[in-house]
Amino acid sequence: MTTKGQLVIPAKLRRRLNIQEGTVVVFSEEGGKLIIQPVTPEFVRGLRGSLKGEGSLLRALAEDRKKEASS
Repeated sequence: MTTKGQLVIPAKLRRRLNIQEGTVVVFSEEGGKLIIQPVTPEFVRGLRGSLKGEGSLLRALAEDRKKEASS
């Protein structure tokens, strides 16, 4: 970790998870563990239907960011 809080993701993992320059990643915490989720086309396809009847993905992400900003 750098003094600016930057991390390096090893090349082997970047290739396996299709993380390229410009790939958006989402950081979250679960049970004291840091979760880094790349938002790749495969990830987005896997979310199809998961919010059915509960609103849009954009709305859910906006609400999540709002919660993070207030903490």
